[in-house]
Amino acid sequence: MNVRLVGRREAQPGEPPLAFPVISPAAAPAALPAAVTARAYAALLAGLLAGCAATAPPAPPSTLQVPVAWRAPIGPSASAAAPERQWWQSFGDPALSALVTTALANNGDLRIARARVGEYRARLGVAAAGQKASVGVDASPGRTRLLAYNGVPYVTNVYQAEFQASYEIDVWGRLAAQTDAARASFEAERANADAVALSVAALAASGYLNLRGLDAQLELAQATLKLREQSRALAQRQFEVGYSSRLEWLQAQAEYEAAAEQIPPLRRAIFEQENGLAVLAGGNPGPIVRGAPLAELTPPQVPAGLPSELLRRRPDIARAELNLVAANANLTATRDQLLPSFKLTAVGGVQNFRMTDFANAPTALWRLTALAAAPVFDGGRVQAQTDAAAAQRDQLVYAYENAVRGALAETENGLGALQRLREQAVENDARRATAAETLRIAHNRYRNGYASYLEELDAQRTLYGADVGRLQLKTRLLQASVDLYRALGGGWAP
Repeated sequence: MNVRLVGRREAQPGEPPLAFPVISPAAAPAALPAAVTARAYAALLAGLLAGCAATAPPAPPSTLQVPVAWRAPIGPSASAAAPERQWWQSFGDPALSALVTTALANNGDLRIARARVGEYRARLGVAAAGQKASVGVDASPGRTRLLAYNGVPYVTNVYQAEFQASYEIDVWGRLAAQTDAARASFEAERANADAVALSVAALAASGYLNLRGLDAQLELAQATLKLREQSRALAQRQFEVGYSSRLEWLQAQAEYEAAAEQIPPLRRAIFEQENGLAVLAGGNPGPIVRGAPLAELTPPQVPAGLPSELLRRRPDIARAELNLVAANANLTATRDQLLPSFKLTAVGGVQNFRMTDFANAPTALWRLTALAAAPVFDGGRVQAQTDAAAAQRDQLVYAYENAVRGALAETENGLGALQRLREQAVENDARRATAAETLRIAHNRYRNGYASYLEELDAQRTLYGADVGRLQLKTRLLQASVDLYRALGGGWAP
């Protein structure tokens, strides 16, 4: 940095105005006191030194636009209130609530996230300590054998104790910026722990609901197998008495075997789902306690609120915002590395050549040092580091916007999924009612000999497909409620 003070002159035509006032000693009014003139020069020097900081490019302009309302339709019972914190209790299943509570207490990923919070809390303490004075003590007794001028050796004992204190004056706010960056990173990790907790709670609730859906499908498959067994027995009796052909009896037997084939895959899926939930809850693979059956579980009404409220509830959005705050503070600290640093060092101690004198009447020594240090030439290292920090800040700006857009899309999808699944459930109810009536008529026609077994067989397959679709729709509707709770922030308000 080269600074040269010259006499005042006016800007020539076509030249830009001078960036700094140009002052010379001769230009100062003679009537001003010397102290005022010194303060003026000190202020000018501080301004010139501040201009030595690296140049940081401005942040990119934001392209984020938060909508004023949701695109997806919202039910009439939806309100603007935020979801309750323990939203999983809205399903009214104690077993579900107990599973989520256990997962939040023992999940491995969540414990890792909480440990990272402790790490960043300690990093904040390290950064804050840089703004405080450091004090140390050093006691060093020594014994030395030397040669005198005449070549005769002699032994010298030295006993000394020294206290050191040093403090860096944060003139430019660089240390404060580093502390701010550490504090924002710590808060971002806390928000990340909340985001992991929200994800764990949603995974536990969704997995439990899927398990109850598989249980219901297994019950339906077992009940269907009993019906197929009755149909097989009827077809066998009619074949034995010569009322029907062997083909119909074999078709009934094949349908029974097809129904029996559906049970092992369902049991395997239940087994694997139980193991996954047990591990998610921080335990070993094992069984899961059940509560209310699928038929008694109803999706709660989810309050949607406004899109702008989503920005305050979602912990992942808060994490992205805090990471951006930390990047801005790091950029400030990196940019100011070219500015001079000012340190004060005080050293005091006692010393003597005899142990008895050291304890009773030592010689006191002290030293006070003021140090001002500034880089003269670094080959562009600090400017390159500043450009890198600015690029990282820009990345986090875009990451924040992506997080907001992703949250809006997830909420819109959740609201739309609930609406369309409810509409699909209405159609499925109508389809099932038609299939049940068709099966009743087909069964009566077959028993009375007016139709073949193929009609009843087709009607049974249609009703079974409608029943399976009904259970799957109920499960998906419950899981969609969980997904929407997670998309809305789940009651977390970091």
